[in-house]
Amino acid sequence: MKYSQATNYALHTMLYLVALPLGTTIGVQQLAALQGLSPTYLSKILTKLVKAGMIESTPGINGGYKLTRNKADLSFLEVIQAIEGTASLFHCDDGEDHQGCLIQGVMTHAEHVMEDYLKERKLVELVEKHTGLSKVLNALEQEVS
Repeated sequence: MKYSQATNYALHTMLYLVALPLGTTIGVQQLAALQGLSPTYLSKILTKLVKAGMIESTPGINGGYKLTRNKADLSFLEVIQAIEGTASLFHCDDGEDHQGCLIQGVMTHAEHVMEDYLKERKLVELVEKHTGLSKVLNALEQEVS
């Protein structure tokens, strides 16, 4: 199974946002610098996360992005679905003369197991285990100030 690179960047972006103190905003320039991305490319990803209701954009000189939801509730699955959508990963095309796809049931079950696992994994779990994220963000704020 393979997800797009945009999903990778979205997950990392959300980790940084979860690591920020509650109510703190961070600019697209800073988020892009943390990942070595162009701000334009990251903006497209951030737009999808805004549309999914996970983050919001605050305009102005002290503006940026911040979480709109409780960080303890944000799961890996939600971020993945915000970028990739909710369509099934596997599609069986057996033609019209078969009574359905024999493989579809197995693949659908496997996908549900994976989705259940990703729904239970919360981004905040990683942030709590790796205090280095907060240190990286603090260092970045010092550079910008």
